Amino acid sequence: MAEKKRILSGMRPTGPLHLGNWHGALANWVKMQDKYDCFFFIADWHALTSDYEKPGSISGYIYDMITDWLSVGLSPEKSTLFIQSHIKEHAELFLLLSMITPVPWLERNPTYKDQIVELGNKDLSTFGFLGYPVLQAADIIIYKPFGVPVGIDQVPHVEITREIARRFNYLYGDLFPEPEAILTQTPKMLGIDRRKMSKSYDNAIYLSDSPDDIFNKVSRMITDPQRARKSDPGDPDVCNVFDFHKIYTEKETIDNIDKECRSAKIGCVECKKNMAQNLIKSLEPVREKREYYKARPELVEYKISNGIQKARKVARQTMEEVRSALKI
Repeated sequence: MAEKKRILSGMRPTGPLHLGNWHGALANWVKMQDKYDCFFFIADWHALTSDYEKPGSISGYIYDMITDWLSVGLSPEKSTLFIQSHIKEHAELFLLLSMITPVPWLERNPTYKDQIVELGNKDLSTFGFLGYPVLQAADIIIYKPFGVPVGIDQVPHVEITREIARRFNYLYGDLFPEPEAILTQTPKMLGIDRRKMSKSYDNAIYLSDSPDDIFNKVSRMITDPQRARKSDPGDPDVCNVFDFHKIYTEKETIDNIDKECRSAKIGCVECKKNMAQNLIKSLEPVREKREYYKARPELVEYKISNGIQKARKVARQTMEEVRSALKI
């Protein structure tokens, strides 16, 4: 039987996980577990690049993230799940890679200026924030993965990692494979206000939300802005609620909603109620598993500790090779 190719990805623990995280990454991770040797990590050091003033909340988010991961179907028996800061070798490789990474590579990072604008309420004029692509490169190549599952907007991050690996290999000999970007398809998933779903925008539906929370948030969702009254025909193509129906509602019902909306036979209130019920039903297995793991913190700790041990073994072996290549 052929050995599985390794992939790696991570998430920053900056808040509760929401539907955007689920459909943007986690759902694909769960599917990949049977095909690849998966390494998934919680990037708590990366969280400090933007939340360094309030580090106390990160530890709570870490535990919640692990719980959510287990609840949606990430399996420690199939994947290596670990916490970045527990593998100190990441920091050592980050330091060594920072010695060879040209500053212009970091300044041209397309998300650097975007993040500064988006997070304008925070002071991001730090070396850590500028240099996070180097830490990201260390996180990835220390496990020598074949690829990194990403959305199209994250491909430049993988390309910087490839450039850093290429430069290391040129200077010190071939050690690191250049990881490929594994593009993943994600459905349209905006927040309740039609902006990108984000904790910072207060527009997210979280995996940990109760049914009442979901009903309340869905009731506030923006629909067709041109439809002022129930008697006005609607346009599902511009309706955020209809985009959710495409994910959580059966196709036959979706087709009926499309027709009834355009002919003003269904109002937005009823449409939202139907979608909320389907969403709640879809998340019920996740909610049940989450309650199970929340009541058993020692089990969550045990499952993540095994992943940390496995990741540490791989990282230590890589760093022995790195030190040998650098003759230090």
